[in-house]
Amino acid sequence: MKISNKLKALAMGGTSVVAVLGNSVNTFAGKVKCPNGKDAAGNDLTQCAGLNENNSSNTNDLMKQANNIINVVIGVIGFVAVAFIIFGGIQYTTSAGDPGKVKKAKDTILYGIVGLVVAMLAYAIVNFVLSSAFKA
Repeated sequence: MKISNKLKALAMGGTSVVAVLGNSVNTFAGKVKCPNGKDAAGNDLTQCAGLNENNSSNTNDLMKQANNIINVVIGVIGFVAVAFIIFGGIQYTTSAGDPGKVKKAKDTILYGIVGLVVAMLAYAIVNFVLSSAFKA
């Protein structure tokens, strides 16, 4: 039987094809399709190239999601700190020399700067810890 006839018989998909082709079926039937659409190196899905990479990408996805959530929270804290600095500047400008209002404005600016520094340090520490914890 010619090879083109064997291929046509395989394409037809009959059970008698196995009996007709004999050992040459293994070259076609041994291929397993991986989830990524490529052929597996062996006869089962564990031989798929990149199967373990998918598991590590799930870990990376988890790290990215946790990192994004924490960065948003820290970003909001930083935004609030900058808003307090601006608010303290407005208070200082409108204090008209009143010592009580000037002190209150200076304290607001100081606390805003402290909050901004804490937010920046938290961002650096969280990114360092997450990258160290999820490093493979």
